[in-house]
Amino acid sequence: MDNLAHSLVGLTAAKAGLEKLSPGATTVCVVSANLADADFISLFFGDRWTLLQYHRGITHSIVGTLAIGLVAPVVALFIERIAARARARKPRIRPGGLFLASLIAAATHPILDWTNNYGVRPFLPWSPRWFYGDLVFIVDPYIWLGLGAVAFLLTSDKRWKLIGWAVIGLIATAVISAATRQSGPGFTAVKVALTIWVIAISGVIALRWLGKQQGLGRRAAFTALVALVFYWGVLAAAHAAGARRTLEVAEKIAANNGEQLLRTATMPTEVSPLSWQAVAETNLAVYRFTFILGVGFSDPQATRFPKPAGLEQQLVSVAERDRRARALLGFARFPIARAPSDNCVGQALVQFADLRYTEPGRGRGNFSVNVPIDCPSQ
Repeated sequence: MDNLAHSLVGLTAAKAGLEKLSPGATTVCVVSANLADADFISLFFGDRWTLLQYHRGITHSIVGTLAIGLVAPVVALFIERIAARARARKPRIRPGGLFLASLIAAATHPILDWTNNYGVRPFLPWSPRWFYGDLVFIVDPYIWLGLGAVAFLLTSDKRWKLIGWAVIGLIATAVISAATRQSGPGFTAVKVALTIWVIAISGVIALRWLGKQQGLGRRAAFTALVALVFYWGVLAAAHAAGARRTLEVAEKIAANNGEQLLRTATMPTEVSPLSWQAVAETNLAVYRFTFILGVGFSDPQATRFPKPAGLEQQLVSVAERDRRARALLGFARFPIARAPSDNCVGQALVQFADLRYTEPGRGRGNFSVNVPIDCPSQ
């Protein structure tokens, strides 16, 4: 998930009761809820392919989560000891309470990341296997809204905090507004989300203006977290229905093409629990299609990506040795490659992509790469 969602979960968890465990727990919860993404530092020691290799790696594992849960309080204790000595007062942090709050907040990060289709590797360094929840799109305004509204009402007690929340709200609104420029099955859902967002934000501002936040407390924060879990449950039910639909369509596609179905995945799209992207792999190809639950009875149009064979597979095998290709293939859930198998003279351009996000020949960040190689001698 995005770091705003992680921050809101950490802050809401603190307001739900973790802040009572020790002074400084609120700040530590927000930091610990985000610290797993410190793996972005790998970008400064390499390039974007280095980042792809290490992102959602050891810092998102069980081992990494425990380390983060311990490191953040140690740093906080160290800073407070220095400040207490400078001000000639006794330290106020309760180490046991702070460690517990930090561990809980740190654990929320891989849990949230598991819910989307990017995935996590919880058993590193022993196993590199990825796990995917496939419930929530990587950016979800409804999570921002549910947690952000409560967190705002509970923490906007000073002018500088109000200004901070206003900046966050404006940026989030701009992000959602920008998404309405897209086209496709999710367009209407994004417009609906923007409408709900504007109405709800206006209502929350009105509540704050009227001073209704005075009666809120830990129960409101706890309720927001419970609502998040309930939201996941609703999406899980929609995903289960979508997975059944994916399997039906994939089996029909495989049968019509005389192929053997190997595996399928049903993944969320932007802010729509009814619109899903499906990927199905057979022994000869990978198919991708989008469908809307409960709309129509015809099968969705699937795009077929044949697996390399013959000379094309030889070219792909050579290109797979490239460092960038290895990084992408280690991350990709549904990798596919394309290479010119006819009239290969001089050099060939082998195109790799992860079909979750893009296709060969279409650049999209770290999700595709083109590798030039020398053609084999005839």
